[in-house]
Amino acid sequence: LPDRPGPANELRIISGEWRGRRLKLAPGAPIRPTPDRVRETLFNWLQPAIRGARCLDLFAGSGALGVEALSRGAREAVFVDQDARAIRQIRAALEGFAVAAPVTHVAEALAFLHGAPTAFDIVFLDPPFGSGLLAPACALLETGGWLAQTALVYLEAPRRDPPPELPATWHLLKAKQAGEVGYYLAERRRADGQEPQ
Repeated sequence: LPDRPGPANELRIISGEWRGRRLKLAPGAPIRPTPDRVRETLFNWLQPAIRGARCLDLFAGSGALGVEALSRGAREAVFVDQDARAIRQIRAALEGFAVAAPVTHVAEALAFLHGAPTAFDIVFLDPPFGSGLLAPACALLETGGWLAQTALVYLEAPRRDPPPELPATWHLLKAKQAGEVGYYLAERRRADGQEPQ
């Protein structure tokens, strides 16, 4: 998996165009990055869908999930975090990777989802553990017009918690655990209620 681990304030991009490049974490920001082995499994799951996808990294933190998606061929990634330090660090990283006009928002996640929607193909949900934000974020994504008809949604939660409560129009595709982390991939059914082929 990773080669030698980098410093504690850095993450390594696992694959794609920027493989091996480093993402610095914003000093002082309360960030709990998704572990390398979890990211590798997640993007193996997403491999058939990632190229050309529009992605939303809603609790962006380090930005590792959205940046990894761009590295692997996503068309767009939008980064949202309420900590301005985290967003500044993500913008600096993307500009360093020559991403033109990166799309970032300093905003609380649920407040952002009350704004004007645009449909995403893939959404990453990794809220602070114990925040209680996962279920309301899922509900707002579904009811607010934020998801393409057959969108994929990644969810991360404490391992000890039960699986996240999903809207009725979603079904769980994958579920795994690693260390203290439980992580899941859900797929939204088509508007007619049929599962995609």
